[in-house]
Amino acid sequence: MKPLRIAVLVHEELIPPETLEGHTDEEIREWKTEFDVITTLQEMGHEVRPVGLTDDLAPIRQVREEWKPHVFFNLLEEFRGSRIFVPHVVSYLELVRRPYTGCNPRGLVLTRDKALCKKVLIYHRIPTARFVVFPMGRKTKRPERLKFPLLVKSIFEDASLGIAHASIVTSDEKLTERVEFIHRHTETDALVEEYIDGRELYVGVIGNRRLQAFPPWELLFTKAPDNVPRIATAKVKWDRAFQEKYGIKTQAAEDLPPGVAERITKLCKRLYRILSMSGYARIDLRLTPEGQVYVLEANPNPHLEYGEDFAESAEKIGISYEDLMQRILNLALRYKPGWHV
Repeated sequence: MKPLRIAVLVHEELIPPETLEGHTDEEIREWKTEFDVITTLQEMGHEVRPVGLTDDLAPIRQVREEWKPHVFFNLLEEFRGSRIFVPHVVSYLELVRRPYTGCNPRGLVLTRDKALCKKVLIYHRIPTARFVVFPMGRKTKRPERLKFPLLVKSIFEDASLGIAHASIVTSDEKLTERVEFIHRHTETDALVEEYIDGRELYVGVIGNRRLQAFPPWELLFTKAPDNVPRIATAKVKWDRAFQEKYGIKTQAAEDLPPGVAERITKLCKRLYRILSMSGYARIDLRLTPEGQVYVLEANPNPHLEYGEDFAESAEKIGISYEDLMQRILNLALRYKPGWHV
């Protein structure tokens, strides 16, 4: 492919420096994904310009008019302080008829709202945990059909924000306390679902119409005692000391029961299409000791940091980090939204 002009959309505070030198691990962790993507695209010969956004679309309009990028590489995780507004940024790119990487607006809307996503899954008979939503300002009363233990989380937030070991509750009193915590600390409605014990698996999927699923990846707690819940809390994802203490790591899932890997691949591709996703995504699943597979969440535009789950699982089947970036670009340029027909 000939060199492209690529505008990389990032949060204004996450525009990375040109080098890692002189920065602490804690600082680097904040913008490592942005750094890896931008520097890799540059090393591939492309002309790259980061575009910082907070609450105004004017920087997109300005770079589009003055620089005329061939494609926008979307690394936004929030806009105007909320993840729920990111689909509208992508809708703007479609309105001005510019190619972009990652998921389309419809897929983003269906997956960002976890309750809406689960309703779609249930309609299509995709196995997922039973759930209820407790809106802010409403009394917490558990439906009888919902059985303990229960997992309490935000209806919108990603990256395990608000999820801790205390998120798993076993009484109505603890349920009320945790729902109030989610309301207070995330300022969103609370999603409460039945906790499914088992192995936590992640599957990367890439494509628009023709899809490829990467090998199932597993979250492991190699040093944790039996009483520590095997869930992806905020500490599990972001606290290095916690990760070292409990031996937390991810790797290709091993010793899956016969036929399970193939069943998971087929399920994830079907789910990807049902939710109208495009570009690339990560599907989070639980595998019970009995071999039943449940869908936890669908995550469009997952982290692209080098060495993270998505890139690692791609490399497992021979797709290097540079190849992965190129595939994402190719999908962006080939995607056919409504204005392209």
